[in-house]
Amino acid sequence: MRPSASPAPPVSSDCRIPDGKANQAPGARGSESSASRMRLTTTCFVLLALLLVSVVVAIGLGTAVVTPGDTAWYLWAALTGGKIGASEATTYQIVWEIRTPRVLLAALVGAGLSTVGVAVQAMVRNALADPYVLGVSSGASVGAVGVTVTGGLAVLGVYAVSAGAFLGALAASAMVYAAAASRAGMSPLRLILTGVAMALGFQAVMSVIIYLVPNSEATSTVLYWTMGSFGAVTWAALPAVAAAVLLGLVVLRRYGRALDVMALGDETAASLGVDPDRHRKQLLVLISLVTGAMVAVSGAISFVGLVMPHLVRMVVGSTHARVLAVSPLVGAVFMVWTDLVARTLVAPRELPLGVITALVGVPVFVTLMRRKAYMFGGR
Repeated sequence: MRPSASPAPPVSSDCRIPDGKANQAPGARGSESSASRMRLTTTCFVLLALLLVSVVVAIGLGTAVVTPGDTAWYLWAALTGGKIGASEATTYQIVWEIRTPRVLLAALVGAGLSTVGVAVQAMVRNALADPYVLGVSSGASVGAVGVTVTGGLAVLGVYAVSAGAFLGALAASAMVYAAAASRAGMSPLRLILTGVAMALGFQAVMSVIIYLVPNSEATSTVLYWTMGSFGAVTWAALPAVAAAVLLGLVVLRRYGRALDVMALGDETAASLGVDPDRHRKQLLVLISLVTGAMVAVSGAISFVGLVMPHLVRMVVGSTHARVLAVSPLVGAVFMVWTDLVARTLVAPRELPLGVITALVGVPVFVTLMRRKAYMFGGR
């Protein structure tokens, strides 16, 4: 803990002082802080190593099984320009062209959803909030279905549906912002209620479109955007998503102290020198861009942005600087394995990702909420 002469540290939502620690000497508290930082660093390195192993294993598993050693060799050859024999060309194509972009996208989306979920829950001060609570996924679904039905954005070829979904997500965010903003500011309750109402409205619009223009392609598009899948990903789709997610992770880390204070309420935040309304508007724009980019390529994947932040808080505490450091890695590992189960459990058919995440997320979340020692933002 910092010396008393320095500025006060961020206030977390877990303000309880464990018994026996209130009267510790400054040196003891400093040692505890150093040990805490060391544990956080160790946790991050362990999770990063687990993520790398998970990526290699997931790339190698599927209908055609490739050993981890061969998978690592193919990846190294692709990155360094190594030569592949003619007898291995087919396996190399499966590993590099089909599975690698899919697994990398799974890691990116898992990291993005977990991190954005942390920010949304603090921004609206609601333990049930997730990246889609602001109507972004519903707006993306309307955009995707609209492009499918009307043939719009045909000039973009195979990327027309993703582009329509991204534009729909941004339009939904703009409408939520316009409806929630007022002269008195943008309160958390007003923002979340507006998002929920807009989401229901977009779902109604989507249903009307399908009803008026019934065809199997539109129905498949709806199922895709409501359940989620990485099956259509290519290398060309990765750069934009990677840029959006990585930028979001970096910027959100800078909001760690603001999120700590905003989670305590607007009056407390203002008394501590944080303008909650200004930060909430900035976060809404950033979250909308990142979520829109993810939904455009993967559809809406439930429960990841809801459950992962709570699990991470239980392990590392409620301080957002720590939660935002661990959440991306936990989310990435979880989504890589979720996608692997989705494409191998009933192969050659593929399960929607939302089915797997819901089957895992529902019991985990119910168990979490039944723990008497757990409360939002603390243990």
